Amino acid sequence: MCSNMGSVNGSGGCRCTGGPMERFIQPCLLLLLHERTAHGYELIQYLHEFGFTENDADPGTVYRNLRRMEEEGTVSSHWDTGKGGPARRIYQLTPEGEKILHQWAGHISHNIKRLSGFMEKYNHNFPK
Repeated sequence: MCSNMGSVNGSGGCRCTGGPMERFIQPCLLLLLHERTAHGYELIQYLHEFGFTENDADPGTVYRNLRRMEEEGTVSSHWDTGKGGPARRIYQLTPEGEKILHQWAGHISHNIKRLSGFMEKYNHNFPK
């Protein structure tokens, strides 16, 4: 996220094109679910491992993505009523989700190369 958020001409917004990383949350959720089944609140807690803040990974964003991913067949869920307290929906990765996770990894790897090239040129033109 831009460090100049809220400081551009008093408009409250940033003029750079870097914006919310809502789509990046999907491969992160898939990778977390590859490691373990989890309920939504646990996943929210684990997203900090990928640099998400509370604002980036608010419950509405996470659950909206989990619902979308379940509709797409990349995750599945069931209700866990075994423990005391309210029932919780437990999410797990599907075989289709693992396939999509590998595709995401390839896409992210490609973007890392592109971003590294940009930063190299930027740092050359604007040395610290």
